[in-house]
Amino acid sequence: MEEYPTKQVAENLDDPPNSRLFAVTSRSITEDELRDSFSVFGDIQGVWVVKDKQTKESKGICYVKFARSSQACLAMEEMHGKVLMEGTKPIKVFIAQSRSSTRHRDVEDEELTRIFVMIPKTFSEEDLKNTFKEYGDIEYCVIIKNKTTGESKGLGYVRYYKPSQAAVAIENCDKSYRAILAEPRTKATASEDYSGGASRGDYMGNAGDSMNQYAYPMADPGNYQVMDYRSGDFTRCLMVSTRAALTQEQIFALFDLVPGMEYCELQRDAYGMSKGHALIRYSNLGSAVYAKEKLNGFEYPPGNRLAVNFVDDGEDRSSPVGRMAMQFVAAQMMSAVWNGPSTSQVMKPPGFSAVSQMSRIQTDVNLPPLKKLAPPDSKSKERLFVVFSPSPLPPDVLEDVFCRFGSLIEVHLVPGRKVGYMKYADKQCADEAMAALHGRVVNGVKMKVMLADPPREESHKRPRTY
Repeated sequence: MEEYPTKQVAENLDDPPNSRLFAVTSRSITEDELRDSFSVFGDIQGVWVVKDKQTKESKGICYVKFARSSQACLAMEEMHGKVLMEGTKPIKVFIAQSRSSTRHRDVEDEELTRIFVMIPKTFSEEDLKNTFKEYGDIEYCVIIKNKTTGESKGLGYVRYYKPSQAAVAIENCDKSYRAILAEPRTKATASEDYSGGASRGDYMGNAGDSMNQYAYPMADPGNYQVMDYRSGDFTRCLMVSTRAALTQEQIFALFDLVPGMEYCELQRDAYGMSKGHALIRYSNLGSAVYAKEKLNGFEYPPGNRLAVNFVDDGEDRSSPVGRMAMQFVAAQMMSAVWNGPSTSQVMKPPGFSAVSQMSRIQTDVNLPPLKKLAPPDSKSKERLFVVFSPSPLPPDVLEDVFCRFGSLIEVHLVPGRKVGYMKYADKQCADEAMAALHGRVVNGVKMKVMLADPPREESHKRPRTY
């Protein structure tokens, strides 16, 4: 643990909470250089460089204490990944854990963006959002309600996109709201706190940023009990798994095709990257059963098969009457699924043309119309080398995309690797495809398109004889 040159006690170092930064820096950076770099964000109360007890040399670790939590959070957001001195590596900056904490890790961003408030019971979610939006961009608002009566308990949560926004709200909102940083979510508190998910209006209003952070408890799917529907365990909550890099807006629009969706959240890790899972909650059991049966195994985008399972929603269905009612509703919905229209018909309601059309190709580039393939025996004039992230597209989808520039001979994917080759009979067509598609996203997969190395010439030497 670091040694502080002053006699401050631990409580002062953590007053206010989350006002102290932990930074990993180059060993050559001094205390004065750190102070100069961080002072633009607020009043610095102390800078401490951790040194080796024997050599007195810096260990490349330091702490910076601010007067306010919002200043520390803003400094973390702005300085993380920055280079302080030429020739040194980018620094890493985090909110330091409390000195009295027993945890062995520093505070994660997801724990700093959600605040808990006391509000009038007459407040709607829109009232709550309007009250706190002046402090920053809000990801969602939730009012805690009585499960039986549906009435507000006078308590709510507000999640911001950035820790500094949540800190500013706590510091500056009316004291009657008694705003504090919410405790990290667990499965138990999730089922107790929510009678419903984030409002649909909140999501449609914030659909611009697909990398926004975590609204539901950021846990692996293993933290949710997956229910076996074959044994009659149906719930209103679904866990969606996807291999393709879908955005929250895509998942929201897809599952909102089934009426009654009240919550949707793509789960992300501490770095804001998708975990490949999303939590969906419907207002009624019938909608959840219908969505599960229609969308489990559904390919969206084409080539990416979704896995949809029921997860525990925290409701008690142990009574015989409740269980019979649940199974009756499920049986009715299952009958509607198997005897109703096909999935492709169900997925086309008005008003969702961007998603409901479910076109074969979903991309951010304007593609030319389809063109015929070149004859298979055509001589190759140019080859393109393509790198896929996170996984290769199906060959038929690649053929559909790359043939639009003309003279495509064939598509070849390298087995076991995330790369492939596109062979063209005309060099200009290959150049046009590379210019249009390099760095673009097709069906949730980003492609790097480059000229391939020329194929190795076959040796014309006469075979050696022995």
